[in-house]
Amino acid sequence: MELTDRIRTRTARVGVVGLGYVGLPLAVEFARAGFQVTGIDLNGAKVARVNAGDSYVGDVPDAVLAPLAREGKLRATTDFAGIAGLDTVNICVPTPLRKTKDPDMGFIVSACEEIAKHLHPGMLLILESTTYPGTTDELVLPMFERTGLRVGQDFFLCFSPERVDPGNPVYQTYNIPKVVGGVTAACSRMGALFYAQALERVVPVSSTQVAEMVKLLENTYRMINIGMVNELAMMCDRMGINVWEVIDAAATKPFGFMPFYPGPGLGGHCIPVDPFYLSWKTRQAGIEARFIDLAGYINGQMPQFVVDKVQNALNQRGKPLNGARVHILGVAYKKDIDDIRESPALDVIHLLERRLARVTYSDPHVPELRADGLELRSLAPEQAAAEADCVLIITGHSAFNYPAVLERARLVVDTRNAMKGLVSDKIVRL
Repeated sequence: MELTDRIRTRTARVGVVGLGYVGLPLAVEFARAGFQVTGIDLNGAKVARVNAGDSYVGDVPDAVLAPLAREGKLRATTDFAGIAGLDTVNICVPTPLRKTKDPDMGFIVSACEEIAKHLHPGMLLILESTTYPGTTDELVLPMFERTGLRVGQDFFLCFSPERVDPGNPVYQTYNIPKVVGGVTAACSRMGALFYAQALERVVPVSSTQVAEMVKLLENTYRMINIGMVNELAMMCDRMGINVWEVIDAAATKPFGFMPFYPGPGLGGHCIPVDPFYLSWKTRQAGIEARFIDLAGYINGQMPQFVVDKVQNALNQRGKPLNGARVHILGVAYKKDIDDIRESPALDVIHLLERRLARVTYSDPHVPELRADGLELRSLAPEQAAAEADCVLIITGHSAFNYPAVLERARLVVDTRNAMKGLVSDKIVRL
């Protein structure tokens, strides 16, 4: 049976390499669609939890994962040899930046090297890891072609950017439109056919480079606009203007404006990282990505701006930051999730500690903070607020009882406008 027939009849054996925030939800959607799915991850603890039906990804409830694992529709392994029995493989591995802001392709290269050992005719391979334009054709394709198989004939290769928004109750993997572009037209058709079996809408594009650039445009657009509004927040602070009121009023315009909001810095696995793939690639072409670099600089200044705000607020109340007890609400990078990757809270804590503040935190989704040299444990927010000299809101989780915190706190510095609607001389807003 041809691959197209196996995909249409959902008898194709599906593989997902990398069972993180992108890979596990994707594997679950294809298993729910009726495919036999194998997840591959080098983390043995993750593999064991998937096979036990115990989810570690907030967007995948145990109630969804457990039946799939129990019925054998989704299984996980650390052994890449299982690829020999698969028809499709989605590559969902991390693509971090080095300290020099250059892309680290190590995870992609390692995964593709393992896949190439077991590549066989009739396979569909799709890279989903965010990367620079040209990665699929220039880096991945040669690794697979060294096997002697021909792309578009013996195997099919595509790029499809992941579009995960952790914690979003409306848009998740199955109903977020899926962009896909192939090395050849036949590859694009095969990739689009595959995704159409499990996802609501597929958007084919003409090439892998277009698909790669789509992801970078999406996140660069957000990064630059956040950088602009963060700069506006600093301007408004100097001029004594409430930036939140400005944005809310501007947002009433029914055309030509989309509101973005300031904050303590950028976090997560996409927006603080992805635009620099484009910046790196354009430098190779002799072009400066000036908007990206400027926005990156401004966003990078926000943790320092927040700490200065805390210090000034304490000074106005006769309390030095040195020795002050600062309690942080929320250390995840966004509300109602447990992900601390690139969270600005980490930078803020380090900056506060360098100024000799005593820092504690509350986060119902992060009971222990063990990252970037920090070792802290979450405290009950209301009690900690009563004991602190300043409460600093970094992430505005829905679980926080802000009126109760405000009642007990001496001072609140709100970087997220989480206390919108509450009026008190205790509140200092960004």
